Amino acid sequence: MRPWGTPGGLVCHVLLVETPTCLVLVDTGLGLKYADDPASRFGPARFYVRPVFDEAEAAITHVTRLGFDPQDVRHIVLTHFDADHTGGLADFPWAQVHLTAAENFAALHPKGAVERGRYLPSHRRHRPILVEHTPAEGQAWRGFAGAEELADIAPGIVLINLPGHTRGHAAVAIDATDHWVLHAGDSFYHHAQIDGTGKAPTALTAMERLMAHDWRRVQANHRRLTELSRTADPRLLLVNAHDPSLLHRARELTDPTG
Repeated sequence: MRPWGTPGGLVCHVLLVETPTCLVLVDTGLGLKYADDPASRFGPARFYVRPVFDEAEAAITHVTRLGFDPQDVRHIVLTHFDADHTGGLADFPWAQVHLTAAENFAALHPKGAVERGRYLPSHRRHRPILVEHTPAEGQAWRGFAGAEELADIAPGIVLINLPGHTRGHAAVAIDATDHWVLHAGDSFYHHAQIDGTGKAPTALTAMERLMAHDWRRVQANHRRLTELSRTADPRLLLVNAHDPSLLHRARELTDPTG
């Protein structure tokens, strides 16, 4: 995606997790159906965010390219229900879709212009199999107030309550045996917001504030993620949904072939 005033643009960073019994996606990106009807699949925000459709970059295409059968993607764990995270749901209609109960309620009962613009009915047209979770009622995880292990999917997949960007926004942590991957979703947009290197583009931070359901919670999430970043724990790989530099760093750290 190429928002105005954002050098380098944005990505849709999706995780593919191989468990002993199935494949799991964390978020789904734009998906193949974006090209069919950009207006209903992204809404007016597309004129600012300017998504670039490329079938080769769709999650389902990557799954196949990696040598897997897309039918083995049995579960999808969402950080939230924004269009650039749920666009690929229809490419995996057989999969169970896991999200927080608060996010599902918000998507079904949007309040105000921002929520009505972000929660698009077209992403439910195929009637996804939704599974609600309440991580806010769970135990703390690395300083975050509530988390729920999705043990019915596989051990070591943790849904973390992280509202702010949306009413029911969550982060997802994955136990990769020798390290953890923490996908923070849209709890921050640019690495400079939490690692202190450089400065996030003003256009991007302005968009973040405009889209925030609860700006104070977004700021609190920034502070906690900054603390995690400063520990520089080699056993924790922190990524988010849209920062291309974090995607490239993750690839370098986890893919020996580059």
